Amino acid sequence: MKNDYLLSIREFSELTDFSLTKLRHYDDVELFQPVFRADNGYRYYSALQSITINCINVMKSVQLPIKKINDIMKKRTPEKILDFLSKHEVELNAELFKLQQAYAIIHTYVTLIQEGLQADEQKIACRRMEATPIEIGPRNDFSGKRFNDSFFAFLQEMRKRRVDSAYPAGACYTSMDSLRENPGRPEYFFAHTPAGRDLKEKGDYLVGYARGYYGDLGDLPQRLEAYAKAHGMVFNGPVYEDYLHNELTEENPDRYLIRVAAKVRHQKSRHSASSPNPK
Repeated sequence: MKNDYLLSIREFSELTDFSLTKLRHYDDVELFQPVFRADNGYRYYSALQSITINCINVMKSVQLPIKKINDIMKKRTPEKILDFLSKHEVELNAELFKLQQAYAIIHTYVTLIQEGLQADEQKIACRRMEATPIEIGPRNDFSGKRFNDSFFAFLQEMRKRRVDSAYPAGACYTSMDSLRENPGRPEYFFAHTPAGRDLKEKGDYLVGYARGYYGDLGDLPQRLEAYAKAHGMVFNGPVYEDYLHNELTEENPDRYLIRVAAKVRHQKSRHSASSPNPK
């Protein structure tokens, strides 16, 4: 006769979300068996058995064959289970790292592409930006070299540092003067990685967009300077190029979308410096 504290196979199935078919199969292969079987063949389980079957399900989720799980569960001891779980903990940590990195790369691309789709490409605007982690490469050497040569050297350095080359890349000029005098020749390239050892500086930035191949900014530098002058701003820091749409999203290099963000500060007028703010 069924004991009061035991559950029928249907009740245990509802408790654990394991199908009746799977429970019967596990019993048949002696992987997970009921604690009691009545004379009529009915299976009965203890609620506490849900702990074991859920752990078996975790083992299956890491692609462990049923036969291997069965071997582990038979004649199990704390030492035997600890050894098994410890090995898979290491494997899962490695897999989790890969998944987290893949997510970070995809999330960064999603953010850049979405901004590009929403951008008003003809507009210059002042925008407050928070500090953002990046990994800055070595200083570029363009003497007798092409843009691609310097970018190749940057990728080699990132590989040495174990920074995944799948992260979106950007470029950095040390100042607006540098951008104006050497367009398409940034001092540094950087990777958009959340684990970066460097930071895009926090502050106010003039932001504008240009279509074209990497470093092909057209008249954007002049437009940024004209806007800054008209609005009482001076450039006081680095200039960042971000490739919102690149070869990943555009087949035609002339359609690449570049965002330029130049750090600025607002000049105080004589009136604001000598007069209190009106109430």
